[in-house]
Amino acid sequence: MSVARPNARLLARTCARQSLTARTQVRNYAAPGEGTIPAAKRKYVPTSGTYPLGFRAGSAHVGVKPSNTRFDDLALVASDTPCSGAAVFTTNKFQAAPVTVSRDTLKKRSGEGVRAVVVNSGCANAVTGKGGIEDAIRMGQETDKCFIEDSNGEDDGKGSRSIVMSTGVIGQRLPIQKIVDKVPTAYYNLGGTHDHWLSAARAICTTDTFPKLVSRTFTLPSSDKEYRIAGMTKGAGMIHPNMATLLGIICTDAPVAPAALQSALTSAITKSFNSISIDGDTSTNDTVAILANGAAGGETISTTSPDFNAFADTLTAFAIDLAKLVVRDGEGATKFVTIRVTNAKSYADAKAVGNAIAKSPLVKTALYGKDANWGRILCATGYAEGVGPDGIVPEETSVSFVPTDGSPKLKLLVKGEPEQVDEARAAKILESEDLEIEVRLSERDDGEHATVWTCDFSHEYVTINGDYRT
Repeated sequence: MSVARPNARLLARTCARQSLTARTQVRNYAAPGEGTIPAAKRKYVPTSGTYPLGFRAGSAHVGVKPSNTRFDDLALVASDTPCSGAAVFTTNKFQAAPVTVSRDTLKKRSGEGVRAVVVNSGCANAVTGKGGIEDAIRMGQETDKCFIEDSNGEDDGKGSRSIVMSTGVIGQRLPIQKIVDKVPTAYYNLGGTHDHWLSAARAICTTDTFPKLVSRTFTLPSSDKEYRIAGMTKGAGMIHPNMATLLGIICTDAPVAPAALQSALTSAITKSFNSISIDGDTSTNDTVAILANGAAGGETISTTSPDFNAFADTLTAFAIDLAKLVVRDGEGATKFVTIRVTNAKSYADAKAVGNAIAKSPLVKTALYGKDANWGRILCATGYAEGVGPDGIVPEETSVSFVPTDGSPKLKLLVKGEPEQVDEARAAKILESEDLEIEVRLSERDDGEHATVWTCDFSHEYVTINGDYRT
């Protein structure tokens, strides 16, 4: 059998085009390490803020990654006085050293007397053995030393007062001496201005293209006293419950007891950071911590206080806004996708379906390609794990695209029957940066619902993660 010889001229032209494409590729949605914020993302970076009383933020340049010669990569957020602290951590079996150490810190202190959160980016200090634990402990101890003078040297015998976080490459030891040498610099740089908070938010970024910072004021039913809450988060890839590969630090000057703070945070995480997905991967380092110092005054909020539910609702709404910024900055993402699953037998069923759709590579690539391939959405709905008996009834399931311009939804499937889809309108809807997918699991009126936020998969996601360590 003869084999056709390749067309040498055509092959040469093809190779030339591929080479030119590789040389001229422009990263429109992710620019890790370059320090510039893509134009499409600048609108998400606040130019001012209202920050909680008695908290300060700062940062310093360490050069955790040798290639980082100019960007701050050590952040410190501190309370002027000992305060309540709580955190929620990753459920990954290979939990990073700072996760283990910070969990132990909060347990020993029963959430009381916390002073600071210290974070390094560039190295996750994960899967680093006993040495990694020692490094995380040392980060906390060196941070504690900064507060000895203003604490009158008091030692309550409960150990470190600092929560430690790390983010970056897994499997590498921290350059711990370089880090602890710069902890005093970060402490010296502490301040309460918007620029201080924004600098700290920048310092915890890895492949993020913009710093994620939110602040606002709120009141509680029992008085007209104004409280403040502020938070920063990082994360752009390896994002999926529980709890997404991200770090989050939230501070409030409301007086909240440790047990109430933990309860409110755990509840808030369920509908915020545990309701986002970028690529279906759960990290080793995920930590969201909250500190409450009561600097604004008022009665201490406990789980039985009349203000507890209102505070918990405020925290949940705030955490949702922070979590959405993570999805907005998904690695290589061009779409922000809201998945609403309604009329389910239980919240767990609705959440399971939402997660299945959110992490489906076929759904995500179809959205990137502006292809109204609703069969992929239905397929993901059908294989969702953990859905109870009769949780999904094909003959009662409906799928729609909900336009962001307020126009009527585009029905794709109604009670198990396919609709005649207007492909031109579907393509127009899918051109928008923000998309919404609605999945109704039944016609019942008293069903549960869940919302999950995700993004699309682009060619750039592969590019970013293919050269992550280089």
